[in-house]
Amino acid sequence: MSTSESVEQRTRRGGEWLLTLVLLTALLAALLPVMGVVKPGGWLLGSVVIATLVLAAGYGARRLRLPAVAVSLIEAGVWVAMMTAVFLRDTALLWIIPTPETIRAVPPLVDDAMDEIILGAAPLEDSIPLAFLIVGAMGLLAIIVDHVVLTARMPLLASIGIVAVSLIPAIAVPREVDVMAFVFLAVAILSLIRVETRSRERPLERAAERTAGVPATALGIGAIAVIVAVVATPLLPQPLVRAGAGLGGGPGIDATLQLGDDLRRPEQVEVLRVRSDAPSPPYLRATTLSRFEGGVWEPDRVRTVPLDSEFGLGSVTVAEDIRLSEYTTDVEVVNLASVWLPVPYPAVQVSGLDGRWAAVPYNRTVISQSGTTQGQSYEVVSNQVRPTLEQIRSYNAGGPELRDETTQVPAGTPEIITQLAAEVTANATNDYDRLIAMQRWFRGGEFRYSLEAPVEDDFDGSGAEAVAQFLEQREGYCIHFASAFALMARTLHMPSRIVIGYLPGVGTTDSVEDQTVYTVSSSLLHAWPEVYFDNAGWIAFEPTAGLGVPTSFSPAATLPGETDDPNGATPGATPSPTTSAEQGPNGPLDPRDEALPGTPLGTGNPLPMLGVVVLILFVLALPFLVRELRRRQLTLAARGGDAASAWMIVQDAAIDTGIAVPASESPRAFAQRLIDFHGVSPDDMYTLTTAIERASYAPSGGRDYWMGDAAMDAATAVRAQLLAAAPPARRILAVIAPRSLIVRPGSVYAGAAPATR
Repeated sequence: MSTSESVEQRTRRGGEWLLTLVLLTALLAALLPVMGVVKPGGWLLGSVVIATLVLAAGYGARRLRLPAVAVSLIEAGVWVAMMTAVFLRDTALLWIIPTPETIRAVPPLVDDAMDEIILGAAPLEDSIPLAFLIVGAMGLLAIIVDHVVLTARMPLLASIGIVAVSLIPAIAVPREVDVMAFVFLAVAILSLIRVETRSRERPLERAAERTAGVPATALGIGAIAVIVAVVATPLLPQPLVRAGAGLGGGPGIDATLQLGDDLRRPEQVEVLRVRSDAPSPPYLRATTLSRFEGGVWEPDRVRTVPLDSEFGLGSVTVAEDIRLSEYTTDVEVVNLASVWLPVPYPAVQVSGLDGRWAAVPYNRTVISQSGTTQGQSYEVVSNQVRPTLEQIRSYNAGGPELRDETTQVPAGTPEIITQLAAEVTANATNDYDRLIAMQRWFRGGEFRYSLEAPVEDDFDGSGAEAVAQFLEQREGYCIHFASAFALMARTLHMPSRIVIGYLPGVGTTDSVEDQTVYTVSSSLLHAWPEVYFDNAGWIAFEPTAGLGVPTSFSPAATLPGETDDPNGATPGATPSPTTSAEQGPNGPLDPRDEALPGTPLGTGNPLPMLGVVVLILFVLALPFLVRELRRRQLTLAARGGDAASAWMIVQDAAIDTGIAVPASESPRAFAQRLIDFHGVSPDDMYTLTTAIERASYAPSGGRDYWMGDAAMDAATAVRAQLLAAAPPARRILAVIAPRSLIVRPGSVYAGAAPATR
């Protein structure tokens, strides 16, 4: 007998060792998609190490036969020790024991990581805050799936969780499915399920899991993953990493300067309502992009300060003789989910916001530290810079305190960009006139605004090669106009950047305090360039043909005495309105808008939102679907003579209805308890008890096909009796959120003391 036990122990330990190894492989497979979002670095090695240490600690603790709770605590201790030693050792005792100072150091790390995710563009640079977030999450995931697989014995549930985690990067940065990574993950999950079914210690459990349903389960997991990755992901709103938007529902803002998909959305919805005491409705900026690396403009990564602090947006600094006009703008967010707050430039004060918001003094933008813009109503005070034409012509483009990235021209920039910049500005004698010459050239008739031409001609994007092709084709949308203008300015040694935001809206018949209310639609999402002038700051230009309003400044002799005269020119740091055919009676016309100015916006296409609703319902129904799949597998096995499968149906029903199923209780004692305290039929329980005892002790191993139907019929009847006897709330939960998916018979959570007579 002892020899038999020794063999079983060795077999069990070997199975657990193999299962731990396969589980580690599955976790690493789930980590592969992250490399498409964050550049490989120290976080990758740290994630592998922490997952390995956590799983190894769990394996060692189980070999010592420690309780499940102790195993999880040991794994958590390993996780805390490693996170402290790697990231927080300067604040810890003996480098691994956290102190109160260690705990206080965690929130800033998490905040910095979230800022990088929100402000950055994929692939993000490897950094300590990001590594802390990813490595920590990997360690916690290892603890959770280790408990679910090796303690609760629920590999299917763990597999679904691992698949869900692996899909997060794909949802964050939509791209083509990585087939090899997906196959690796699928193989790892199939291996996990197969190895777990072979590693069970008790013969009863081995019999229950030895069904023909394992391939069906694996196919189910694969189907779920494919559906979410291929069908559901494109329907989800734009998320944090690329757009900093979409988490709260509604359209978002894509700040990686790949606006083509956003601009070509078939639906048009109202995103903002704006009113202002300015002479004309302002442009609203969300963020700026200065770095041009790898052919893509990337959002500025700058430090933030609390919006309501004394170091918030601050005052506007310009030359003493330049006029500043103060305007107040009220914005109501109707349907926009973004972490960037649309504000006129240059904003000096923002009030009325709910939640935690931060200011970015570098570009005078406002960013959320919790939540999104959805549902916000706020007031913005801006100080518009208004130099005269003589003043702006006397200033040079440039300044001593500019970041280098605003002047860098990428290596290998096509020659056509430099040549055209020189040709177009050849007759100008100062920087401002050179920029006006470029603006006039882009808007003068040779270029055409088109959302389709870039796609048809295969130069959709903003890289230098795409810009060069745009300059040859002379058809494109705002990305191409803004990118070409900014790069051409840099070849002339002028610092430039690109702004992402919204064009001025269209006037409505509504007014508040004698101010016209303007409606801003999702089609007005826009990109425009800015150039920095010493003494005047960043000056915006509008090169996009047929769109928006071009920048212009008036001579001092033509300016009226009142600097805020609405009939005067309105120069400033946003493109300035001028009298032009492009300006309609209610605001600037938008060639993207098929509706006439002032007409109501059409209803949006409901299919994407319907798809999101269907996905949510599908996720909520997953516990029920998984439970039914498992019950069908057990039913098929029971009909085939596997009495252990019929017995497990009864155990699952007991757990779902809140009845304890302790490991220490024999089948006969468990049956008697159900009869005495839960009103189960004695005949049905006698049939099941006889079947399971034959399965445990008979030479045939319990697979008596002649009694399979009888055992299954009895199990079905007992399950119905248990559900009928349960309270209504418990009965509903047993159907839609069955506990038996995560609580296994004989586990710690199923082992409550049974009732006694």
